[in-house]
Amino acid sequence: MRALLIAITDLLLYSNLWIATAAVAMAAQTQLLLRGQAEPTPLLGFIFFATLFLYAVHRVVGLKRSQPFQQSGRYQVIARFRSHIAFYALIAGLCAGMFFLQLPGRVIWSTIIPCLLALGYVVPVWKGKRLRDVHFIKIFLIAIAWSWITVWLPALEMGMDYAFPVYLILLERACFVFAITIPFDIRDLEIDAYNRVKTLPAQLGVRRSQQTAALSLLLMCLLAAVNYYLDVYTLGQLVALVTSAFVAVLMIYGADRIKHDYYFTGAVDGLMVLQFVLLALA
Repeated sequence: MRALLIAITDLLLYSNLWIATAAVAMAAQTQLLLRGQAEPTPLLGFIFFATLFLYAVHRVVGLKRSQPFQQSGRYQVIARFRSHIAFYALIAGLCAGMFFLQLPGRVIWSTIIPCLLALGYVVPVWKGKRLRDVHFIKIFLIAIAWSWITVWLPALEMGMDYAFPVYLILLERACFVFAITIPFDIRDLEIDAYNRVKTLPAQLGVRRSQQTAALSLLLMCLLAAVNYYLDVYTLGQLVALVTSAFVAVLMIYGADRIKHDYYFTGAVDGLMVLQFVLLALA
């Protein structure tokens, strides 16, 4: 039974189904906050399969840049299923293309820049370097791309892109994603040092990086409070967002003590799903 559970968990995490589900949850959350309900749209389909594609490519490319660390559990799993992951990338890319063609024209144009940034993050774009290999930039790229794709694009699809609360939600989401990305930089300190990539934890130290993440989550809560004051959020939604921030702080402060990859790829990424679930219950 234990072996079966591990196999199912590995499939969910390392086939990238979990992170793709998290991306859809974040986009559906924007629908929920702005319209009061979440519903399937071509954009959600595109986000799901585009995330599957990008993260599959990221795992295959990243495997080549982590040779000394491939005895760790996650790299052993990725290496063992590398051909499967490449196949997932191909199928996901085709499906993402099908949903992309169903998007409204103004949404299509607004996907180009974040998609190029995301692609440049996972594949080499200049002298064998990816955008994530540029010092200090990767955490900001992730925050910008995720907030744009999961807030701005859904708002654009609903015709609400010019509403002032959308800009607050955009900043709120960027703060949240920025904060929960810091644990991954803490986890990858040795790998980034091997690849000579400077990150916030390498520069500031682990403790100060965790404090920076906590401040980012505090700013997220303050932005949410402004939307509550503007009658965009209900009290229940504000409480849900603050609760998700509190759980995130606890997990961020555990990032330097817990080494198992399930903690990061499963639980920390799962904070995005948790936030959506809490808001749906609210």
